[in-house]
Amino acid sequence: MKTGIKFSLLGLAAGVVFAQCTPQKTTETEETVVVEEVKTPTLTMLWETEPTLETVESVLFDESTGKIYTSNIIGQNPLEKDGKGSISIIGTDGSIIEQDWVTGLNAPKGMAISNGHLYVTDIDELVEINLESGEITNKWAVEGAQFLNDVAAHDGVVYFTDMNTGKVHSYQNGSISTISEGHNSINGIAVANDGTIYGLDESGLKKWNADGSTTIVNAEVTGGDGLVILGNDNFVASRWVGEIWFVSPDGATKMLDTKEAESNTADIGFNPSENIVYVPTFFKNKVAAYKLDY
Repeated sequence: MKTGIKFSLLGLAAGVVFAQCTPQKTTETEETVVVEEVKTPTLTMLWETEPTLETVESVLFDESTGKIYTSNIIGQNPLEKDGKGSISIIGTDGSIIEQDWVTGLNAPKGMAISNGHLYVTDIDELVEINLESGEITNKWAVEGAQFLNDVAAHDGVVYFTDMNTGKVHSYQNGSISTISEGHNSINGIAVANDGTIYGLDESGLKKWNADGSTTIVNAEVTGGDGLVILGNDNFVASRWVGEIWFVSPDGATKMLDTKEAESNTADIGFNPSENIVYVPTFFKNKVAAYKLDY
């Protein structure tokens, strides 16, 4: 009995020694780390028009025709009622197609297209122009207006801002109403495909909520002028002093600074199919086109 136990213990010890001497298999786990490249948004100049668009304030690209409209104040005073203001048409190569397409305006600024018409703000009026004929078909005086500025349109409704009164107005079916107020120095306005309104005022880039309240999207780009909605919470915003910014959920990146050249960047236009930003240079009297890469 004792002998059997002894042999059993010896066998167990030998097994332990054998196990210790046998190489052990190990499983190695390879971890893959994906590094996402952070791309810096940029603007690259493509062309400039000849400097014949006097005090060019706004640019609008018509996706349906490929025409580019510019509003020209023609003068130093953006509030002077002198009848000298005009609308020009330029080509996508920067050529001037029609210098004096519409004349007899005062100090035209923002533009938008709705239902076959071009709508333009003109100090204290909203002007309606037939796109086919270039004829001014109507003018609406806006009660209490002081400095009507940018315009946007969505689903038959035209929205426009008054920079001096801080109001946002709307036009539909011959009627003008005030939809929001209390926005100091409100200028740029744009409407997303889902109908959400965005605007630029002294507090930055803001959006209107369904209940009429507003939320600040970005507080860095204050006092903005032109506004483009790119989608996926990305925007391009201009500041009249000579800056163009890319705004995203990650913050704001300045893509263009022309202050040293004393070239303004007013109410920008955009060609979404080619990612081209059209920049009115105001007192430089020309439009510059830039390729947007982001």
